[in-house]
Amino acid sequence: MSALAEGALKILLVDDHAMFREGVARLLEREPPVQIVGQCGSSAEALANLKTSGANMILLDVDLGAERAVDFILEAHRRGFEGRVLVVTAGVSPAEAVQLVRSGVAGIVHKHQSGAALWETIQRVAQGGVWLEEAYLGALFKTVDRSKPQDKPALTEREKNLLRFIFQGLTNKEIGGELGISEGAVKASLRQLFDKLKVRTRAQAVKVALEQYRHEL
Repeated sequence: MSALAEGALKILLVDDHAMFREGVARLLEREPPVQIVGQCGSSAEALANLKTSGANMILLDVDLGAERAVDFILEAHRRGFEGRVLVVTAGVSPAEAVQLVRSGVAGIVHKHQSGAALWETIQRVAQGGVWLEEAYLGALFKTVDRSKPQDKPALTEREKNLLRFIFQGLTNKEIGGELGISEGAVKASLRQLFDKLKVRTRAQAVKVALEQYRHEL
């Protein structure tokens, strides 16, 4: 179930610039479903407060001084965090963008985007979608090793359509509209697809789609 469908969107802000954190907090607190459950300036502080905060989404900067976002994400997952992670950054290298996708982030958005664009991205991610700045798509495609035969499960045409919709960033409700089925049926179909692909998140499904099914989509 998406964070918005559950009611409150509980966001933990992790950025080492206090002015930026406070500005984002003021922006998001205007939205009725949002609760800012914490503001942290370091990875260590965020990890210490992660469980008690009750956060179901983290807005995360990449550069946290001596710490990097990928290390924080992997440790957060190790500690049982199952919410969504949206990276909000001034920019990352293509290689680090690939690492972030592999670590399971739901999106990467640039800080130069408007407040309205940030809120739109947050909503999409909270509803189960993914978002990636276009500048990083090329790097993801280049990580695909086409020289090795892929031992991959065969997908039905319906499952291929689901992957296409995931890649486009459609929400479960939007996918249901495209397929003419209920949102509940979409969730059940996605669970079956994720089990077949051996993934847990939409971000991981996008990676598998790029690596193994690009030419079928």
